[in-house]
Amino acid sequence: MSEMSVMGVMKSIIPITRFNKGEASRIFEEVENSGTKVVMKNNRPACVLMSPEKYESLMEMLSDYILLEEAENRMAHFDPKETISQTEMMESLGITDADLDEIEVEIE
Repeated sequence: MSEMSVMGVMKSIIPITRFNKGEASRIFEEVENSGTKVVMKNNRPACVLMSPEKYESLMEMLSDYILLEEAENRMAHFDPKETISQTEMMESLGITDADLDEIEVEIE
């Protein structure tokens, strides 16, 4: 580990006593300005503070990873003999092209 990464970790650690001293606003500013903070309680990590944008980004990344894992699993077990055409599927469900024309779809 380089000195810079060790220093980065050290700067990200916040003792919970800072919250008890009424420094929450200052801590939230630090998170906004410098990134993620790890709150320590009894010398153990108690929680991680990060911006909502960072949290959302991580959750999207996790969701994408789970979907990728599922897709890879499905492809590993894919058997073309078990597939049916779109036309066959629509017939089995009783859906016509006219039914689909009536549906509005919005893609983001």
